[in-house]
Amino acid sequence: MIALLVVPLLLPWILPPLARRAAGRVRPDVALWAITTAAVALAVGVVACLGVLLLPLALTIPPLAALVHLIQPLQAGPAPLALGVSVLSAGIAAVTGVTVFRRGWSEAQRLRTAHGDVAHLPHVGGLCVLDDSRPDAYVLPGLTGPGRVVVTSGMLRSLDLHEREALLAHERAHLASRHHLFLAAAQLAGWCHPALAAVIPQVSFAAERAADESAARATGDRTLTARAVGRAALAATRGGVRPRGSVLAAGAVTGPVPARVKALLAQAPARRMAPALLAMALLCTMAGASSLAGSIWLHRGVEIAQGEQLSD
Repeated sequence: MIALLVVPLLLPWILPPLARRAAGRVRPDVALWAITTAAVALAVGVVACLGVLLLPLALTIPPLAALVHLIQPLQAGPAPLALGVSVLSAGIAAVTGVTVFRRGWSEAQRLRTAHGDVAHLPHVGGLCVLDDSRPDAYVLPGLTGPGRVVVTSGMLRSLDLHEREALLAHERAHLASRHHLFLAAAQLAGWCHPALAAVIPQVSFAAERAADESAARATGDRTLTARAVGRAALAATRGGVRPRGSVLAAGAVTGPVPARVKALLAQAPARRMAPALLAMALLCTMAGASSLAGSIWLHRGVEIAQGEQLSD
């Protein structure tokens, strides 16, 4: 049934509440991997199903039908329903393709511009200081080489020596763990389906929490790290928002800072299997099984339209 290929287009709406639960209750690095993987898997399922749903419309075009050796029309269900769903899928696929290209290009240009803004600055060990009174700190993933940690002079003046060490440990954790790849994957998935776009803040929060925990381990002081995150965010708020450009430039003052500070002041999270993780795995399994069953069913329809006799 063609409904098997529609189900994976609806299942992503279940992911946002599961992602919020996982981000709040699961160890940050585990949550980051789980949420990002689920979002990407569901996005792949969405794109694949849209592509398969295009077949009934595409194979009504004589040259394409001849190309796959159809000797009779493809029966993909009631003709009005099949063609209607196929036309709708074609429109969604076209909009998705244009969106991915335009936003991807725009994001690449913003990242290139951000690198250009600090390219002239000297750096030691990947750290460069930007002369700007507005407090800020963030990382720029490398385009062709290692990334950089960028901190403004305003942020350095807002923190004491130990707080600076905690802040820089946070930023270096972003680079070492390649959190920009998780953010990029979540952005790409969000461009493919509106429900997956709602998961992006949870991926960002999990990345910040993972960097917070890494900084706490590096400094050996969870309270110091919490104070550094809180003071940095307060300084950034008072000093005015500084345009950062790329969403891949993860920063210490990103996300719900009060929730991050509260988590740092509590006991370090332990690795455990949460129901939300199992539910996300089940969700991806359902989407994959439905996509596969729908594709096999449509493939059988193509074989019949080619005049092949299928045995039961």
